[in-house]
Amino acid sequence: MTVQIENEFLIATFAEEGAELVSLQSKETGIEYIWQGNPEFWARHAPVLFPIVGRLKEDTYMYQNQAYHLTQHGLARDQVFDVIEKGGEEVSFSLKSTKETKKKYPFDFELVITYTLEHQELTVNYQVENTGKEEMYFGIGGHPAFNVPLESSLTFEDYYLSFSPKKSRTQIPLAGPFIDLANKTLAQTNTSFDLTHQLFENDAMIFETKGQTAITIATDESEHQVTLSYPEMPFVGIWSPTPKEAPFVCIEPWCGIADAVDATGQLAEKFGINKLPANELFKTQYMISVK
Repeated sequence: MTVQIENEFLIATFAEEGAELVSLQSKETGIEYIWQGNPEFWARHAPVLFPIVGRLKEDTYMYQNQAYHLTQHGLARDQVFDVIEKGGEEVSFSLKSTKETKKKYPFDFELVITYTLEHQELTVNYQVENTGKEEMYFGIGGHPAFNVPLESSLTFEDYYLSFSPKKSRTQIPLAGPFIDLANKTLAQTNTSFDLTHQLFENDAMIFETKGQTAITIATDESEHQVTLSYPEMPFVGIWSPTPKEAPFVCIEPWCGIADAVDATGQLAEKFGINKLPANELFKTQYMISVK
């Protein structure tokens, strides 16, 4: 089942499975900004990453002397959410813990995702509530994939990526699917860089981000572009599958990250993990603005 919201400028479509954004289309131009999930490259669109981001060592973590198994990016993306509120320009989805989710993730929670259209922008709000009686450990993030090129007359290589504010940022390399914190580098994100498939030869590019951050995919050949921005998320991943030369790029804002190469496997010790006391709320958001 899908749900739509729209305003004067945009139509946004969501799947109840995963509360996933599956389409963001301009009414004026017909341009589709979201990757349409061709399984030859990648069958998803914009999955929600919860309660982990990235991969765990051996897909396993330990909590209170018990082993639990979660595959990459967690379980929310494959769960059917409930639509709890729906208006013309806004929709809210909810996922609550169940006996089944607790086999993989032993905490009581409610995850509410609210999507809101305003002008040429879609805001994505995440709210995590700890409905249990003990401190909860989790990661959460977005994984929206954007069509590149946005117009059929252009190519992937016609586009570039730019960060705002213009400054250098710490880059965290991957060793296989795991982060290598011992070999961080300073990346020159103070200048834009041309998109090539070779950029992603070592999987995602991961950057530490502090404070207000915006990342734009644009081209000098057209005015049409897409920007993902957020007020506060500690990491962003930028990914396109290689060597397939896929015609999309994911900009992934994260509150959480994959296991480090030397991770102990203890959930409470996991690098980048969030801690939420009983009955407390965690909120974060990101925005997708288009031209």
